[in-house]
This record gives sequence, structure tokens and C-alpha cells, in this order.
Amino acid sequence: MANSHSVQKIVLVAFDGTQMLDLTGPMDVFAEANTSCENAGRPRAYEIILAGPRVGLVPTSSGVELHAKVSFFDETLQADTLVICGGKGARMGADNPEAVAAVGRLADRASRVVSICTGAFVLAATGRLDHRRVTTHWKFCDTLAQRFGSLEVDADAIFISDGKYFTSAGVTAGIDVALALVERDLGRPIALEVARELVVFLRRPGGQSQFSAQMAAEVSASDPDRFAELTRWMAEHLPDDLSIEALAARVSMSPRNFARRFAQALGTSPGKYVQTLRMDAARRLLTDGEVPLATVARRCGFNSLETMRLSFQRHLKVAPQDFRARFHPRAREQRGRAI
Repeated sequence: MANSHSVQKIVLVAFDGTQMLDLTGPMDVFAEANTSCENAGRPRAYEIILAGPRVGLVPTSSGVELHAKVSFFDETLQADTLVICGGKGARMGADNPEAVAAVGRLADRASRVVSICTGAFVLAATGRLDHRRVTTHWKFCDTLAQRFGSLEVDADAIFISDGKYFTSAGVTAGIDVALALVERDLGRPIALEVARELVVFLRRPGGQSQFSAQMAAEVSASDPDRFAELTRWMAEHLPDDLSIEALAARVSMSPRNFARRFAQALGTSPGKYVQTLRMDAARRLLTDGEVPLATVARRCGFNSLETMRLSFQRHLKVAPQDFRARFHPRAREQRGRAI
């Protein structure tokens, strides 16, 4: 825990077109922590600074402009905690050598470096994330992994700590990682008070996979509402018979017509969609609890433990027990202590 009398300089880097909540979410967490400290008779813990590509107004994704008092190109700028916000501008910034060099300089001087959402692209471009385990918004995990081959990209994590580097998933995950930093700095009571004030979890249950399967299908779908009620029901009834015949009967269609219409509407076959739902549910159970593997398989609708094992090998190139050993929070804590 940090000295309660020291003030940490939090520098939030925002590119033009930054995702508004990537920026304001963590900013509000640190600001609320200051308020909680003052209410407890303690000094403010954080100095919060917005750094843009220039001094002046920085346009955000929502159209609102925020005023940056400093430029992140300023070579005299230093941060105790550097936060790189995501958005389209950040992804484009990863192709700007001058911006990448400026972020790299700031990262080297900082005690902690945090990327929010696709801010990971800029940080990865500096080379500081090479050979580290990282995450970003689930929609961009594959792109991040393909572009930066040395990274170990975990598409399920809400946020990841690897050394002094923290990477987080999309948008509201910036609040999660900021709360974790507040807890480290100021203790659990202050972090809990901040979480209560913002009406959020101190530690959110589950990972990105609780959202990704249905969201990914809906993003690519031509008519996501066509089977919305059915897909919600499917996610809640994974152990049930989810064959094409059973699903077709549920929506009063012939199996052939249902399979064709489902694929047209969601851009994937019913069978592949069911498989993705079951894989995502299994990953959640493996990372979030101590449920026996056979029980995980049964709850997620796999015919047997062997069927689940084959699915994991085919889709993730890892066995379920190895996935749990690698990504369960206890294993993450052990790795963190080893760093």
C-alpha cells in the first residue's frame, strides 16, 4: 500500500476520438478516491492530469471535447501512473512513430502503466508489452494478437497485471482496473467506498466471455433481433437439447428452414453458435470457481468430459485442466508473486 501522505500523479493519455468512458471512468474512480480520503480526514491521494496530443480541446467518441492541460509529446511530462485510453484514435496512434515514442518515454518513467481497451495497441507498439500476458476489448483481441505476435493475449480477462503493466478489456473495464489500483494504494475500505459510490462491483464476477459469444454474433449479424429471444433462452439452458431439430421446434419452424434462417440472421450456423456458448460458459466456470471438470462439462451441455476436452483442444489448443491451471485467479496471483 502506498504512503497515505504521498500524492500520485495520474496522467491519462487521450488521442483525438478517444472513447469517452475509457477516460472518464478511471478519472472518476481516482477523483472519488480523493473525496473518500478527504471524508476520512486523509490527504488527497491523486493528482489527475489529462494529456492530449496538444494542449487544448480533445474530441471524444461521443462528440464532447475535454480540455488537456498538457501534451503527451511534452518531454518534461512524468507520471507515477500512466493510463493510455482507447478508441479509434488510439488504434490509429499505434501507427504514428512520434506518438508511440512519446508513450514509450512516459511508460519508462512511470511506476505503473495501464492501457484501457484498445489503448493496448499503442502500448504494444512501444514494445513494452513484448512477451507479456495482456488483454483488450474482446472484439480486438484477435487483431492485437495477429499484429503483435510476441504478446500472450487473453480474450477473457477483464484486466491483467504483468509486472508494472496493466491491460484491461473494453470501456467499463477501465473502472475495474482503476478500482484495483485504488485498493492497492489506499486499502480495501476506501476502494469499497468508491465502488459503492459509483454503484459498481469492486471485483466484477466473470470475464469477457460472459459477453463475447452473443455480442460477436450480434455485431456480425444482419438481423440480430430475429432470434434474440431464442438465443437468450439458449444461453440459459445449455444442458438442454439444443439440436437443430429441438431449436426449430421451439420457434415452430422446420429444421431445414430454421438452420437457413438462423445462419442468414446471425452469420453463423446454429451448431457453431451453441458450441461457442458452451465454450464460453465452460471458460467462466473454469476460471471463476472450483467446480469439478465433470460438473463443468455437464452444466455447459457437453455430452461428456471427453467431449469438452476435445472442444477445448480444437478451439483453444489447450486441455480444460491446463486452461484452469493457467487462468484461474489463484494461478494468476501465484504468477504475480513470482514477478
